[in-house]
Amino acid sequence: MPRPAVTVLIDTYNHERFIEEAIVSVLEQDFPRAEVDILVVDDGSTDQTPEVVRKFEPHVRMLRKTNGGQGSAFNAGIPETRGEIVAFLDGDDWWAKAKLSVVVEYLACRPHIGIVGHGIYEIDSDTGETTTTTPQHAREISFDTVAGGRFFRQMMCFFGTSRVTMRRNVLSRVLPVPESLVVEADEFISIMSAAYSAAGLLQQPLTFYRLHANNLFQVRRKDEVKLRRIQMVLAALARELRIRLGSTAVGPEIIDAIVEPLDVGSNRLRLTLDGGTRWETFHTERADFRIAYKKGSPAYRLFQSVVLACTLALSPKSFYRLRDWYSRSSWRRVRSILGEPVPNAEIRNVLTAAARDAQSKPDPETRDAAKVH
Repeated sequence: MPRPAVTVLIDTYNHERFIEEAIVSVLEQDFPRAEVDILVVDDGSTDQTPEVVRKFEPHVRMLRKTNGGQGSAFNAGIPETRGEIVAFLDGDDWWAKAKLSVVVEYLACRPHIGIVGHGIYEIDSDTGETTTTTPQHAREISFDTVAGGRFFRQMMCFFGTSRVTMRRNVLSRVLPVPESLVVEADEFISIMSAAYSAAGLLQQPLTFYRLHANNLFQVRRKDEVKLRRIQMVLAALARELRIRLGSTAVGPEIIDAIVEPLDVGSNRLRLTLDGGTRWETFHTERADFRIAYKKGSPAYRLFQSVVLACTLALSPKSFYRLRDWYSRSSWRRVRSILGEPVPNAEIRNVLTAAARDAQSKPDPETRDAAKVH
């Protein structure tokens, strides 16, 4: 049997409502189907996900395992991939029809690039709103400089599971993925793959990323169990990246630029959940301002000073309760009046109509034909 050009690795856990749409979006690609191998890794689903996937056999291979999280799913699935290129897809997302054609052509023309990411459509399952999120510029990224490492960190939203495609020979160097990363394992493999090669960033949105209540990393309401899991994963991710990047040619200052935002996010959640010292809150929030924004207007800098003063006046738990209240209240407009700071991340977010692009919807005839053995 000839080696396929691409393996699509779909990781899934309890996605019975979504997995069919994910698989069909791969089968409907404007890319030769004979050159695509589809592997679904089911991470111990307890719903009907496996039964839905079986309807697509033999067009789809399924690997079932006990539940262990995303890191363990990748460790099980990546060695089973057959294509020279591996494209990742979460079981609750789906692709635009041109996805594989665009990324495969991009990699074919750039042999020095080992990983490519791109823009996304974010679909809110509750409101039906669609936000188009894209980088302001397409470019190549390497970890040769602090600026390159920092820019990749800022563009990380375009290198998550359903957006990222890698050369298999680069990806094999990343294994094993730390299994403590029950979520965010995609971030680990993307950063390490970029460290071993170079990354390409495309503006074109090619993935439909679904926001829903069961997203493992998205928190829509205060859920202490989920927040604590995220905090522990961010801390583990920062720790593992420092170790693994330290064994590459990436310099210490560049590693700091890549990993520091993870430390800040982990510390903020720890202070929110468990408390700590006022100085910890001060240093965490000051670092977050520095990482997230360029300098704003004098009025905004005054606002920033007030916020930092609050970190020293209040206990960490009280400060973060106040911060959450402020973000939901009408007082949030004060910041707009003072002038919004300029984000460091060069990203465009455009709210579009609720209706999905017709090309992204699964075709019932294609879906039914795929089920015929």
